[in-house]
Amino acid sequence: MAKVVVIGAGISGLSAGIYAARSGFDVTIVEQHNIPGGLSTSWSRKGYYFEGGMHWLTGSSPEMPLNKVWKETGALKDNNPIEIRDPLYTVFDENGKKLCFYRFLPQMEEALIEYAPEDKHMIKKMCRAIKDFTKFHMPVFDVKGCLCRNPVKINPMEFIKMLPAVLRVPGLLKISYMEYVAKFKNKNLRHLLSSVIGYRYNALSFIYTMGSFASGDCGYPAGGSIRMANNMLETYQQLGGKILFRTKAENIHIEDYEVRGVVVSGQGAQAEGSEIPADAVIVTQDARAAVDTLFDTMVDEPWVNTMRHEAKTEQNMFIGLGVKADLSHLPYCCVFPLEKPFEYAGSRWTELRIYNYAAYKDCAPEGCTALTCLLIGESYGFWKAAKADGTYKDKKKELADLFVKELSRFIPEVSQNVEVIDVATPCTYERYTGSYEGSWMSVWEKGGKQYNYPQSLESVFGVYFAGQRIQMPGGLPIAVYTGRQAVQYLCRDFGEEFV
Repeated sequence: MAKVVVIGAGISGLSAGIYAARSGFDVTIVEQHNIPGGLSTSWSRKGYYFEGGMHWLTGSSPEMPLNKVWKETGALKDNNPIEIRDPLYTVFDENGKKLCFYRFLPQMEEALIEYAPEDKHMIKKMCRAIKDFTKFHMPVFDVKGCLCRNPVKINPMEFIKMLPAVLRVPGLLKISYMEYVAKFKNKNLRHLLSSVIGYRYNALSFIYTMGSFASGDCGYPAGGSIRMANNMLETYQQLGGKILFRTKAENIHIEDYEVRGVVVSGQGAQAEGSEIPADAVIVTQDARAAVDTLFDTMVDEPWVNTMRHEAKTEQNMFIGLGVKADLSHLPYCCVFPLEKPFEYAGSRWTELRIYNYAAYKDCAPEGCTALTCLLIGESYGFWKAAKADGTYKDKKKELADLFVKELSRFIPEVSQNVEVIDVATPCTYERYTGSYEGSWMSVWEKGGKQYNYPQSLESVFGVYFAGQRIQMPGGLPIAVYTGRQAVQYLCRDFGEEFV
């Protein structure tokens, strides 16, 4: 059997490892962390469980083609049934009145118009666009030239149903997410609309996301990120795949333009700088970082240079709170509009989006609640500088204190009952996952091109890439899908059947 080393045990690395093992390769995954999942992660602090990665899963619905991939990789099993959360987001206005985003379009349209009749025209227009996108989804294809035991059958009707959404794409690409939101007159409706994705995206990303929700997709698997990752790891190991945790890939050994092995360090290395022999390597560490760190000589290929120049990273600061109070009277996702923007690390937010896990008893001690918040914005440079000048820990504490003070205005129980505060910065994600600038997606801006990169190098045989950076905008669906594709390229090049 040809020997394959997969760099990274995130969702993409696990996907690649599973498909490679199924297809008859001798596979070893090397992972620098001590748990699987990569950027799709969660962790515990003093009895509180913080979901730091997944808030919904594209392809969770059996109606979606991607669902088959999630099932094949073992990500979705009987131990993590899908929950369809509704309402998705709830704004609490200055009078304590609720404004909700619902999945069922007629219900959502009625609720929004009742709250903001001045925006009736725009609400109806938005709902028509969202309806068109309920039939728009990520298709699954096989790599040309790959012999597949169970090839994907293409149904032309699948693409015909997407046509209404496709016709809307050019117009939605020309306007930014925030420009689209600004068309609505009601300030609290704008706060609600602003809470779905990161501020820097185009309007297409927003409408597509809402269409996915309205279609019945994008549920939440019980147990979250870590259970899904562990399910995939179990599937991989049952296939005979090997994994080395606390083992960092330092270099891909190349001779005569072919892969020879991977130089590693850490717990899984026989010695510092020892080498794992390999006929092929699948790089699932963030490709933007990997092309500059894993090779002795600069990788100088057109698509790599384009990625170096064009990659715009989505970053966030994560705050997890363990609160000694039962907050089950609050909905799952609360949006609190701010009279004065909350500012830190060079970014500003006009609302706080708080995920409330009070309904999940395994997330906190009895009578307590885990809360999380993603402060999305470009902050990597700020935190990198803080690392360099020795103020990193002080600034994390400062952010935590300011955040608790701000949130206490909306949830008074937080003020005196915080037992745990956990702050993760882009530098945290970078340290544990090797992600470029600690980012988990690429920003698809207004008017920007959607870059989908090749998954191999022309100059070296046996190097393949997979992961969220390979196709914009990224995220979990791209991670699992490109892991599958990388193995199909591998099978094609090595003359093996893809299983």
